[in-house]
Amino acid sequence: MWQFRITSQFERAKKHYDKKRPAELAAVLRNLDRLRDQLNELSHTRAAQAGFLHAEPGGVWAIDQKGPSRTKLQETRLYVFPSEADRTLHIITVGNKNSQAADIRSALEYVRSLPPHRSP
Repeated sequence: MWQFRITSQFERAKKHYDKKRPAELAAVLRNLDRLRDQLNELSHTRAAQAGFLHAEPGGVWAIDQKGPSRTKLQETRLYVFPSEADRTLHIITVGNKNSQAADIRSALEYVRSLPPHRSP
């Protein structure tokens, strides 16, 4: 089973989205749950595919707000990093198109800060 590891950066961004863009936050979190369900059924992350999932540099994935909605949602990205070795999906940050470049830089810094996984 895949587990979530949530960063403090995501927690801070989530507070903003809870107040200012709750529909967008709900949409990306719904897609995050859909992704975790898919990963639990796959043997390798390379097989993960969805219309809301986009590959970013350094193995980071962006999950967008696409999906069923009655209103037009602002483009939103939830940045995650899948660690196959320990089946952990790191939830890094959430942002919009205006913060995309900074969000990707921040996600890459986070991934580089992770200790390398050693097999037993």
